[in-house]
Amino acid sequence: MSTMNPGFDPKEISKLKQELKASGKSFQLFPEEENSDEFVNFYFIGMFEGKEVIYDAALYTLRLHHASEVYELAEHEAAKKFPNFSGIRYEEDENGNLLPLTSEEEEIGWFITEMIMEIEEEESVKVQEFIDIDTNHDYGIGLDAALNVEYIDEKVIAKFIKEFNDDTIKLDETMYTFQSEEEDV
Repeated sequence: MSTMNPGFDPKEISKLKQELKASGKSFQLFPEEENSDEFVNFYFIGMFEGKEVIYDAALYTLRLHHASEVYELAEHEAAKKFPNFSGIRYEEDENGNLLPLTSEEEEIGWFITEMIMEIEEEESVKVQEFIDIDTNHDYGIGLDAALNVEYIDEKVIAKFIKEFNDDTIKLDETMYTFQSEEEDV
């Protein structure tokens, strides 16, 4: 790997090490609004081919991974049924209120909802814990992982990094399926 990728640059790694030491943590969260209790994006330092590197990691719950896979499949089915479908886009007015969907978008939305319910009921999408490494990432090495945990917090992140760096992580190979949680009306 060349030093063209800043995540391999010893100066960048040293800078992140100092920031991690100052924070007392083994990771640095992205200050993104997308981070939640089911998805977290962060940097950490690990080894790759005998050298230190910065990992650009996305860690999410298996439940969120499942929901994403189900939604993607439902959208695929919508694209087959509605030739003009290219996604539903929500737009806001000048006050930040959502504008109404067109009747076609609304019909597609209901179709997708029905497909999600059908896919979940049939349990046709099954997922398992995984770690994917992307060595062609623009900053360090990309890492995507899904774990069968209820939520992602600092303790889960720190445990993941320790086990990943110690090469002791054991992924659950069980295939799981989830149901959407119904909201109380």
